Amino acid sequence: MLSHKIIQFLTVGSITLIATGGSLSLTRLLHKDSFNNPSLFAQSADKKSPAANLQNVALNASKEDIPKQFQGQTIYQAKLPITDKVIALTFDDGPGPKNTTQVLEILKKNNIKATFFLVGEMVSFHPQIVKQIAADGHVLGNHTWHHWYRRMDVATAASEINRTADIIYKLTGVKTTLFRPPGGFLHNGLVDYAKSQKYAIMMWSDESGDSQRRGQAASLIKNVEKSAKPGGIILMHDGGGNRSRTVKALPQIIADLRAKGYKFVTIPELLEMQTQTKNVVTAESSITTNDTHPNHQLHNQ
Repeated sequence: MLSHKIIQFLTVGSITLIATGGSLSLTRLLHKDSFNNPSLFAQSADKKSPAANLQNVALNASKEDIPKQFQGQTIYQAKLPITDKVIALTFDDGPGPKNTTQVLEILKKNNIKATFFLVGEMVSFHPQIVKQIAADGHVLGNHTWHHWYRRMDVATAASEINRTADIIYKLTGVKTTLFRPPGGFLHNGLVDYAKSQKYAIMMWSDESGDSQRRGQAASLIKNVEKSAKPGGIILMHDGGGNRSRTVKALPQIIADLRAKGYKFVTIPELLEMQTQTKNVVTAESSITTNDTHPNHQLHNQ
């Protein structure tokens, strides 16, 4: 009987989940505002619950969206009024076996959503951590499979980006359109391919320097705070080595920026805010299309 096969029928805003027998079908007409209220998803996100997993997929599908005008662009910060004190935390090279989990705990404690640029190979080593990043509501970005700096032909660049995109999607349901080139290199073939696939090339306006061997946590804090600006994008690392200094510095960075009036947002939120802003006075121009920036000379990100 049909009544015996239908075990759940759940409609939330514009998403309808139907669980039939041992299979599931998902009908979705996504609308971002449908997911802003956590009470709409009261069901436990138990790993054994297919419905809960599909709800997470729907959530991720909406929060990863960026305005079309940024596709194929190279972006260092958002163009916002100097009075709009919002800033984005980003973390590269993870997931790491220890430090990513610690970063997630700090972000959750402070009720902050960040953007994580993931290395595909590390995702394959630590899939559960990636699932946790997504489950916590953070945004996922593509940081290639191997984190190579060398010059690549089109086939190699495509493999580096597509393999990473595929594993992120397989584990989380996220189809990210955010790409960050390893080392900030803009001319080794990766960015050209990413732009052809309509990725937004996400650079940064502010960095902690945590990929440098020198300096303690206090230095990282100072580095971030001296360059913080409305619409800024902060580069930090949760993978690629021992990031204990990052873990130690992060709570103080958050506290100090909040004391200065900053609020923390994700990259898509930052870009969406720019689309709502016109005729503003900013600290710097935000979108660079000629790919000239000192970051592309770095070898250690």
